[in-house]
Amino acid sequence: MPAINVKGMSCQHCVASVTKALTAIAGISNVKIDLATGKVTYDQTREVPAGEIKTAISAIGFEVIA
Repeated sequence: MPAINVKGMSCQHCVASVTKALTAIAGISNVKIDLATGKVTYDQTREVPAGEIKTAISAIGFEVIA
């Protein structure tokens, strides 16, 4: 299960926004977010480029960190 860290999430609305942005990408499903750590995990049915994920997260005002 791939994982990324997202900076800037502070509430359940943030979690919902990130979940919606990621599930809108073809090939991503089953998004799970740990709000306390910022860790986001998800399932892939195809290889999704990291740039595509970063763009989707940035577009809603959050930042993907290493």
